[in-house]
Amino acid sequence: MRVIVVGIGLIGGSFARDIKAHYPEAEVLGMDKNPDHIKQALELGLISAQAGDSDLKKADIIMVSIPVNALITELPAILDQVADEALVLDAGSTKSLICKSVETHPKRRNFLACHPIAGTEFTGPAAAVSGLYQGKTNIICEVEQTAFKIQERALEVFRTLGMRIRYMNPVAHDKHIAYVSHLSHISSFMLGKTVIEKEKNERDIFDMAGSGFESTVRLAKSSPDMWTPIFEQNKENVLETLDEYINNLKDFRDKLQNDAYSELYAEMDHTNRIKEILKGIQPNKISE
Repeated sequence: MRVIVVGIGLIGGSFARDIKAHYPEAEVLGMDKNPDHIKQALELGLISAQAGDSDLKKADIIMVSIPVNALITELPAILDQVADEALVLDAGSTKSLICKSVETHPKRRNFLACHPIAGTEFTGPAAAVSGLYQGKTNIICEVEQTAFKIQERALEVFRTLGMRIRYMNPVAHDKHIAYVSHLSHISSFMLGKTVIEKEKNERDIFDMAGSGFESTVRLAKSSPDMWTPIFEQNKENVLETLDEYINNLKDFRDKLQNDAYSELYAEMDHTNRIKEILKGIQPNKISE
């Protein structure tokens, strides 16, 4: 089996690492516009060689893990070159525009639109970890547009990597992911910005920051190169979530201003049930 990973960062590099672990016979090659990433991936043993465009024609699986703005232009070009039975999959955090970019492509049947809900705040080949996908949900969109045999091959790989599968249409995916992922990153970026601007003495921030601040601001270390295009592509949904979030913040401020502590308590107590939701005791069913 020949696998090509396009974009060897955290997501692509971890995929390469797990493929090599679970499929020892697989040849894993890499493509990346950053030559340093190729060099690091070779040194870390994530890939066995750098791939060229001619290698795409001989690949069995092509994993495309690049920023979503690049996906829109690169994905059709990749599909132009693949073999009839090749599987092409992506890991984009938005799905509507990506699916639309290939909706009339002659080899649309070769593409499986995916979003593995996995990752950390770190980037680059050195961020790749083994088992990143174990137990994680992989959202698949427009599965009916992918040839059945190619679907089967993808699902076998996902099962081997330990992933849970969820099917969703692209519009629903982008709406829901704006709440559970994109808004979280905005909150983290803006919390970090607020603290940096308020606390000019960085030593004070370092000395006083506890685990709560560290965990809340963790996502602010994420790559702007990746997240700016995500916010652009999912602008309308992100704006909707921001409006709701800002209204809640204003409401909290008003209650605090008016010494309405019993109401603040009630709101926080009600919100505590997020613990049960996240543990799966009262799963929050996402409508497709």
